[in-house]
Amino acid sequence: MAEVKKETKKQQKLNKILTDLNSQDEKKISKAIKSLEANGDSSVILPLAKRLMEELSEKNKSEIIELLSSLKDTSARAELMNIVDDEKFLSIRQSILTAIWNTKIDFSGYVDEFVFIAIHGAFLEAIDCLTIIENLEGPFMEEDLLESESHLKNYMTSDAPKDEQRAVILSEIALKLKDFNADLDEDDGFDLIVE
Repeated sequence: MAEVKKETKKQQKLNKILTDLNSQDEKKISKAIKSLEANGDSSVILPLAKRLMEELSEKNKSEIIELLSSLKDTSARAELMNIVDDEKFLSIRQSILTAIWNTKIDFSGYVDEFVFIAIHGAFLEAIDCLTIIENLEGPFMEEDLLESESHLKNYMTSDAPKDEQRAVILSEIALKLKDFNADLDEDDGFDLIVE
């Protein structure tokens, strides 16, 4: 006989809120979004992203982006990056990137992914990625910075036509990466003390 797991009260409440989120009533959706601010966790990020891709009022869309922008829990980092990296969500990727640069969460471990998107994504995504990169605090992994530089080098040496505006953004990113590398070199260095 299979043991039936009972949902916790919190999970039941969350399921009810998510049901309301998927309704067609703008006010009910707004109320659900407000409830998620207080009762949600990182597990609601994917349902929010899926809802953002569906037919929604501009008010509800901006409320979802605002909620995603206000995240502070570091467990949201992986969930947001999974959405950014998933091709199913390309239509909302710029909105998610905007939310990322507004959060108080540090995404330093994803610098190479932001560089890649800045090169290959839409122009507005490149601007968002530059803003994200400019606000990264580190510490950075050397391999992430090397991968970022590799992305830029591949772009610069490719035969693909170059967009002047994107080139300006990418040069700003390259300068920022240079700063990150300089900081990394300073942190790795040690001083010999001779008496």
